[in-house]
Amino acid sequence: MDNEKRTSLSRRQLLATSGGAIVAASVMTTSSLMANTMTKKPAKITQVRNATLVVEYAGTKFLIDPLFADQGAIPGFAGSASSQFANPLVPLPLSVEQLVAVDAVIVTHLHIDHWDDAAKAALPKDKPLFAQNQEDADKIRADGFTDVRVLTEETAFNGIRLSKTGGQHGTDETLADIPLGDVCGVVFSHPEYSTLYIAGDTIWNDHVQTAIDRHHPDAIVLNIGHAVFMGYDPIIMGVDDAIAVHRAAPNAMLIASHMEAINHCILSRQTLRDQAKANGFENNLLVPADGETVSV
Repeated sequence: MDNEKRTSLSRRQLLATSGGAIVAASVMTTSSLMANTMTKKPAKITQVRNATLVVEYAGTKFLIDPLFADQGAIPGFAGSASSQFANPLVPLPLSVEQLVAVDAVIVTHLHIDHWDDAAKAALPKDKPLFAQNQEDADKIRADGFTDVRVLTEETAFNGIRLSKTGGQHGTDETLADIPLGDVCGVVFSHPEYSTLYIAGDTIWNDHVQTAIDRHHPDAIVLNIGHAVFMGYDPIIMGVDDAIAVHRAAPNAMLIASHMEAINHCILSRQTLRDQAKANGFENNLLVPADGETVSV
C-alpha cells in the first residue's frame, strides 16, 4: 500500500508540475509575443508636400511621389474645385538636395502632382525607382532613368518587403467621365519594424479593405485631401473614408497626407482633426504639417 500511495502521490505531483510548466510556458510564450509586438521599431515619415513623403524604414530611405515644382508653377486643374489657383499652393519645406538624398524612389502613378518635370530633372538618373506597372516603368525609362523596377506583391529591396496594393482613383461614375488611370499603394514590411501601408490616391473600397486584411498594418498613410472635380464625387479620401479605414483597422495609426497643397483638395487639416474628434478616432490620427516628421 505504501508503494501504491507513493506512486499515486508521485503521479499527482508530476501532473501538477507538468501543468505548471505548461502554464508557465504558455505565459512565457504569450509574454514573448507581446514583447515582440511592443518592441517593433518605428518607421519615420516626413510629410513633405501634397503626397510627397520621405519614409525612413529599416535603415533605408525612400522618396514617395515627388513633386518638386516651385509654388504656383503648374496651372490649376481645369474643371476642379478652386481651379483659379496655380499649383502647388505652398512652397517646398525642404531643399531639393535633401529630398534626392534617398536610397530609392516610389512613384504610385504618373499624375503631375505625384511625378513632375522638376523631380525628373533633379533626381539622379541611376537612382533605383519603383513604378506600379510596366506601362509607367516604360514612360519613366523614356525620361532617362536607368534603374526602373516594377512593384509586385513580393518586391524586395535592402531586406524590406514592398508589396504593391490596389486602389481606385474615384468612384465608377467619376472614372467613367474622367479617366484617371491606374493607381497603387504600397506596404512596407520587415520582421523588426512596424508594418506601414501607404494607400495612395484611392477612395475607400475593396482594394483598401483587402490590403488591411492581408497585411494588418500598424500605420496607414491616407491621401485624404477630398479632391473634387466639379459635379463629381471625390477622387481621393475624405472624412467618411477615414472613418471606414479606422473601423477596418481600429488599432492602426492613420497619417494624413495630400492636404492643403493642390487646388482641388478642399479638406483642411483642422476640419479633419475636428471630425476625427467628433467621430472618436482622434487618438488614432496624426495630421503632420509640411516638413514635419512622425514616428509610427
